[in-house]
Amino acid sequence: MTDRPYEIETFISAKQIAARVETLAAEITEHFAGTDKLVVIGLLRGSFVFIADLIREIHLPCEVDFLEASSYGNETTSSREVRILKDLRGNIGGRDVLVVEDIVDTGHTISKIMEMLRARGPRKIACCAMLDKPSRREVDVKADWCGFSIPDEFVIGYGLDFAQSHRNLPYIGTVKFLDDKK
Repeated sequence: MTDRPYEIETFISAKQIAARVETLAAEITEHFAGTDKLVVIGLLRGSFVFIADLIREIHLPCEVDFLEASSYGNETTSSREVRILKDLRGNIGGRDVLVVEDIVDTGHTISKIMEMLRARGPRKIACCAMLDKPSRREVDVKADWCGFSIPDEFVIGYGLDFAQSHRNLPYIGTVKFLDDKK
């Protein structure tokens, strides 16, 4: 798929992202106020840039853990089959937990992850997604906090990839295939 020529158009600027992350962190800090330690779980790989920025703005004691799930592989659309590739290292039983996701698309991944984590008995659990594509939803699931609601566009940057490339872009861009413009 990457042999098709494409260009990247800025969709959400780095400045817009930074402002939104600050607001989300303030809301999350307020929601979990009083916790002795918030366990922030990043869903790899796409959330790693977002989680790094977000936890620096959360004004609570935090512990970070990661879980890796896959439903995309190297494609631009979800396979709808969610596979757990890396599980948590720590125990979340009786703990306050924030799950950080890069994008909620069909909803299959976050639905399965949240169900699996709830079964582990956290005291409180919530989800924050950088992006939400409600038009693609196939599962009735919604993040507690969302950075930006976006239309059905394939987006990259700020941790999101296209065949493992472009995660390092400081903004979120859309992929435009040049052969689609003919």
